[in-house]
This record gives sequence, structure tokens and C-alpha cells, in this order.
Amino acid sequence: MPTIALINQKGGVGKTTSTINLGAGLSMLGKSVLLVDLDPQAHLTYGLGIQAHELDYTVFEVLKGEIPAAEAIVKRDGLEVLPSSLSLSAAEMELSSMAGREYLLKEALAGLPLYDFILLDCPPSLGLLTLNALTAAQEVFIPLQTEFLALQGMSKLVDTVKVVKKRLNPDLTISGIIGTQFDARKNLNREVVEKIREYFADKLFATLIHDNVALAEAPSFGQTIFEYRPDCRGAQDYLALSQETVARR
Repeated sequence: MPTIALINQKGGVGKTTSTINLGAGLSMLGKSVLLVDLDPQAHLTYGLGIQAHELDYTVFEVLKGEIPAAEAIVKRDGLEVLPSSLSLSAAEMELSSMAGREYLLKEALAGLPLYDFILLDCPPSLGLLTLNALTAAQEVFIPLQTEFLALQGMSKLVDTVKVVKKRLNPDLTISGIIGTQFDARKNLNREVVEKIREYFADKLFATLIHDNVALAEAPSFGQTIFEYRPDCRGAQDYLALSQETVARR
């Protein structure tokens, strides 16, 4: 069951946007998909029109072992979502004293039926929640703005993945870099793409996510890009990324 963590400790790189719309694109291709929101800001949850503050259970109760993951899952138009809420902000403190705290998510997901893909939306940090995602996943996708400043901090992120692979999860690998907010008219964007390709070779997806205002607007309506503007460039890009993700299996 391919479990993919989408991570980047830098905010605003399109991580949640990519998790939502890659998941929706995979679902359109006939794949069963579970999205897991591990960010206390709950942007993925709210971005899909799920009102986190009205839910009885979220991923926080699952991680604490109060309920099985299946009881917290919300079904939404072909996608299944393990939602988050602001209560997850207490996770770093409450879970830090638990034995095997790095394996809480892995154990929770092990009790679920098989999905074609599980996508983990991580917070913009390298704390305990992200560590749980990296321990539960086999693969890491890194959404990365096509700007030079976005490359800063990548070495720390790569080092973190190496440490987790060595100590906690030998199956973990960085398998995809998603270039986001790309504008082909800008020489700078094209140069950064070449720099990313130089560093990460074939890990960079051929599909680049172009800068598209509809991608920023869709979450405010609680919709995926395919629901909000199925004819826009953002929808075309994420469908192509989904097809490329399937082709890499």
C-alpha cells in the first residue's frame, strides 16, 4: 500500500494543494485514496470543505490511541480523509512521553483496509508529527517552489530523511520532487528547475505545477481544483502529475 509523505519545512510551497489535488487526480484515475491531514492548521481538512471543529474525532484521537483510524475517516466524493483540527497542536507535548511515539501513525494505518495510495500532508516543520509521517511512509514527495530561496533548507530536509531511514524506517526513500508555482516566462524559474534537476536527477517530476490563481482560490470553496475549475491549467497539471505518479509504480 504505497504511503507517501508530502513534506517541506518551508511553508507556502504548495504542499497541501499538492496533497489534495494529487489525491483527487489519482481518484479520477480510478485509484482508492486516503488523505491524512497531519497539520494542526487543518488546511487540507478545511480545504476539502470538512468542518474540523464539528467533528467528534480527528487524527489526534487516533494518534493518542483513543479510537481506531477507521472511525475518524470522513468520506468525500471518491476520497477518504483522516482529518485534523487545531487540537493537534497539542500533539508534540502530549505524545512526546509515549513509548514508541515515532510509530503511532504507522500502527494506526496498519489497521485500515488496503488503499491504492495513502498521502500524508505534513506540517511545515520537522517535529514529531512529520517524524511519524516519515516512519509510516515508504516514499517522500517534496513540493518545491521553482525559486532559489526555496532551495535553502533542502539539505536539512534530506538529512532528516536519511536519519529516519537509518534509525526508524529502512524502506524510506525520496522518490519525487514536485516543482510548484512555475512560470515558464521567467528565466529564474527555468534556471531553478535545471538546478533541481542537476541535484535530484530523475526524482524531479516531468510535470511542473504552473502558477495558477485557481489553485489558491479552490480551498476557499472547499473544493479540489477539478471541482472548482476543471478546465484550468492547474487542473491539467495535477491530472498529469497523477498520471505520472501512477506510471512510476
